[in-house]
Amino acid sequence: MTEVEPTLGAGPLLLIAAGGVLLLLLLIIRFKLHAFVALILVSLLVALAARVPIEDVVDTLTGGFGSTLANVALLVGLGAMLGRLLEFSGGAQVLADRLIARFGEQRAPLALGVAALLFGFPIFFDAGLVVFLPIVFTIALRLGGSLLTYGLPVAGAFAVMHAFVPPHPGPVAAAELIGADIGLVLVLGLLIGLPTWFLGGYLFGLWAGRRYDVPVPDILSEGEPFDGAQRDGGAPAGASSGATPVAGTSPEVAGRSGGAAVGTGTAPSPGPPAFATVLGLLLLPLLLIFLNTGMSTLASAGAVDEESTPVRVAQLIGATPIALLITVLVAMVVLGRNRGSSGAEVESVVNSALGPVCAIILITGAGGMFGGVLRASGIGEALADVLGDIGLPVIVAAFVISVLLRVAQGSATVALTTTAGLIAPVVEASDGLSSIDLALVVIAIAAGATVLSHVNDSGFWLVSRFFKMDEKTTLKTWTVMETLLGTIGFVLALVLSLVL
Repeated sequence: MTEVEPTLGAGPLLLIAAGGVLLLLLLIIRFKLHAFVALILVSLLVALAARVPIEDVVDTLTGGFGSTLANVALLVGLGAMLGRLLEFSGGAQVLADRLIARFGEQRAPLALGVAALLFGFPIFFDAGLVVFLPIVFTIALRLGGSLLTYGLPVAGAFAVMHAFVPPHPGPVAAAELIGADIGLVLVLGLLIGLPTWFLGGYLFGLWAGRRYDVPVPDILSEGEPFDGAQRDGGAPAGASSGATPVAGTSPEVAGRSGGAAVGTGTAPSPGPPAFATVLGLLLLPLLLIFLNTGMSTLASAGAVDEESTPVRVAQLIGATPIALLITVLVAMVVLGRNRGSSGAEVESVVNSALGPVCAIILITGAGGMFGGVLRASGIGEALADVLGDIGLPVIVAAFVISVLLRVAQGSATVALTTTAGLIAPVVEASDGLSSIDLALVVIAIAAGATVLSHVNDSGFWLVSRFFKMDEKTTLKTWTVMETLLGTIGFVLALVLSLVL
């Protein structure tokens, strides 16, 4: 990306940045312009206002866009394929059934939440929630009680994984923009995300279930489609996951098939996979990534030879894109070919995963474009100077900016990528930030992009419509839970930044 010598002072540059963000919010919120188009337009206008030379404008825009997509597109695309294969094979139902059998019916909300955490590693919020809804409704009807007792722990688990853990687009894009190690973001995202979910998702879900008696809706028995909007834009949730129940389809059948017959036109797989198979596929990329991180740490400490073949091989297969590629290839064989599906059917399943994520990938790339313009024009350095004068720690500034953007325009992905672009020069100008500090800044940005989900967030309407709750009840339950998740996640990240 072209480096440009700033020609304006810090004051005018910060005014341009503020004007750019306000214009972005106005275009998205007031004029309903698609976030992808809005980000490109605002990036162009900010570049011109900041006096980036005309001949360098296009290179600056495409440089930021391309560098972000280099990693994001691979991770999001492969992660979506893995999630679709698991969904198609009925892996969600297998996980839920086994965990409920192991935990017992009294701990069914905990079992459902743990299953959602495992399944939420490769699959996005909206698709994961749609796949789990037939299971949640069936268990809630069987065991009784408020739907929130079972539904909020599941929704909270998918929300935490979507925001905090790669290969989801938000943390991947933020890590790419500020130069954080993806492996460390994944490790710390899990380390922070699990207790965050337990406190803010599971325990709050139990409390909300006792306080608000929300009956199980009759969506499944009526055969109404799940047509909620996707969490961060794009295709409707039902269309994206292919898990839309159809008239006459029982919850049990919908859960086992994962909706493959609806979403892809292919026949359902002959019986669900074994629990060990599903668990192994979910753990495989984590183990490979941990292997890379562990070997790199040992090499940095001098415990092993960094140039040795085993270390190099471990770093290669444990690189996040390669780890996901290996896992997708294994899943194609284990969940597809070995279970009777033809090559054409497997290809159709993985192909169906890419369409719904294209909008998210492009929005993420456009957010990287905006961040690239902010860096190249000198706006980032000006912001770094101001924050340095105020004395606000980088991790706190990242959280505050992310919260403001999240509340203003709703999309977690836009909040994540825009905040990362704004804070990246501040990170570069800060001395003494370790790789762990950078990863924790990513978590802080993700936490800020989680809080206060309200009427401008499609996730708010997704939960409201699926659970058949009015807006007031949704604000008292879903919005409070999201705010707890973001706040607890940030506090844990801040504490770790002080002690590590």
